[in-house]
Amino acid sequence: MKTNIVLYWGLTAFFLLTAVIYTIWSLNDPHHGQVEWVGTPALVCLALLFGFIAFYITKGYANQGGELAEDRIDASIDDGDPELGHFSPWSWWPVTLGASAALVFLGVAIGTWIFLIGVTVAVVAIVGWTYEYYRGYFAS
Repeated sequence: MKTNIVLYWGLTAFFLLTAVIYTIWSLNDPHHGQVEWVGTPALVCLALLFGFIAFYITKGYANQGGELAEDRIDASIDDGDPELGHFSPWSWWPVTLGASAALVFLGVAIGTWIFLIGVTVAVVAIVGWTYEYYRGYFAS
């Protein structure tokens, strides 16, 4: 994780420096003589996005309370294989939610009525996925 932190902060600094150089270059261009309003904001946005990722990873590393298995030289494969949570391999709700997301995006492209159907199916899928362990055979 330390390597990722250094990498992302380095990319943030690189794109900030590139944005400054690009802006100065476009100001000194004899054909334009003004800020180029596509490349400069794009480079600044790249720097901001990499900065967001670097900040998040840095805070996560500071809050994890120890080294990750990927950061240790003496770690084995089993050290990096923790319990990730409880998943339902038999659940159809993720597939339903994915189909509703496809309907929502299709509705944005084609028509409002498909969008509304997709949002309705998404609400049903989220409620069903949330409460699938509270009813039926798998109720606890």
